[in-house]
Amino acid sequence: MAKMFTQMQLQAIADALGDTDEGLTGSEIGYLLRTARMDDPDAGLAKRHRLYNAFALAQNTKQDRRLILAFIRFAMKPEQYARDARRFEPMRTNLNRALAFVGLAVEPSGKLVSMEAVETLGQAQRRASALRADLEVRRVHHDVLRFCREELLQENYFHAVLEATKSVADKLRSRTGLTDDGGVLVDRVFGGEHPLLAINDLKSESEKSEQKGFANLVKGMFGMFRNPVAHAPKISWAVNKDDAEEVFTLLSLVHRRVDAAKMPPRPGAEQ
Repeated sequence: MAKMFTQMQLQAIADALGDTDEGLTGSEIGYLLRTARMDDPDAGLAKRHRLYNAFALAQNTKQDRRLILAFIRFAMKPEQYARDARRFEPMRTNLNRALAFVGLAVEPSGKLVSMEAVETLGQAQRRASALRADLEVRRVHHDVLRFCREELLQENYFHAVLEATKSVADKLRSRTGLTDDGGVLVDRVFGGEHPLLAINDLKSESEKSEQKGFANLVKGMFGMFRNPVAHAPKISWAVNKDDAEEVFTLLSLVHRRVDAAKMPPRPGAEQ
């Protein structure tokens, strides 16, 4: 027997795609229904009711869900949102929350894929995490995400920032063999006439200035994001989603420069 959505599953999908603030527009719904070769029996209804009725009619007529899946694929093509890219991820997040219960998900590429179905709202929320979706779009460095995977799943921005900032110190220790932390670690890695790591050739005054500026950036990042978060109670140091995304973007920049940094030859070392 062909797979079919339950009434509740159809309603959740229609609610996500027809969301008042973050869903499809009325004209987009009409166009996509035509593209998916689905009837539009109640074009005058509210968007989510219009979609539900169209989905239910198509599924009952065909006795399978293929037309609804086709609609989702058409609706979630990223190129359709090129002129207003901010709409795509919120809609994808809402839709993935509904699809999680049927073992489906829309990837950032717009591809509809199968995965293990969830059983609870908490599982669906974590899978459809808006923060993770935004970070994928921003191409946040994988080492940043590796340090705060559990916090991201829970959308715990406060501790996600703390754990993500630790990733930079961990990489500096890994590359140099040092055991220091914080500003002392940064000074030993990037400071002095013969730093352990150099982000450029250090041949001109401009390059030396860039090296010093980068060291100050990393130390400032520790001072602003790591130390206050580590020592202040969560209730007194609020970190919202937008703040977390900006911090992760900065951390990604730092990681990429450290990845590309060279280890200059030390005076007296064998060449």
